[in-house]
Amino acid sequence: MKNTVSDFALLPGSQSYRLNDEGVSRGKIRRVLGIDPGLANTGFGVVDFCAGRYRMVSYGVISTNSAASRQERLLSIYNRLCAVIDEFKPAEAGMETLYFARNVTSAMGVAEARGVVTLCLAQYCIPLGEYTPNQIKQAVTGTASADKQLVEKYVQILLGLEVPPKPDHAADALAGAITHLHFSPSA
Repeated sequence: MKNTVSDFALLPGSQSYRLNDEGVSRGKIRRVLGIDPGLANTGFGVVDFCAGRYRMVSYGVISTNSAASRQERLLSIYNRLCAVIDEFKPAEAGMETLYFARNVTSAMGVAEARGVVTLCLAQYCIPLGEYTPNQIKQAVTGTASADKQLVEKYVQILLGLEVPPKPDHAADALAGAITHLHFSPSA
């Protein structure tokens, strides 16, 4: 049984938009799925880009139960990400590259979640752009030395949200989508 995005609670300041078929067929709107992978929490953000403007479509977090087995948690991420893709039909995706972490256990979980996300996108034939943390900060704020709060504030401004997106996994996913739109050539 696949979940739908309606199974996810909308986060404060979020809205949900549908992409009409006319915009897709004429290629006027680019729809990008941003992903912030993690075993405990995988953030997702869907952003449209049209006529030089960004529009937030939806965002949220796929959380897994820490009491569940690793396999069950990864399967949950996969199934729920498939539901997001089925609901919003992104044409492209952007995700942060895995950087060296001191905590090997959490790095392994992130790496496994990244693998599941990459597989899911490949099965839907969605091209994936991968960006370093500094590229994401630079694309969103104009400086590679930005902290998380500044990234959240700029995501809020760029997407015209009433409040900064929370939790940070969702904000990071939206930043990944914006970065992909900034760096990737027009589809």
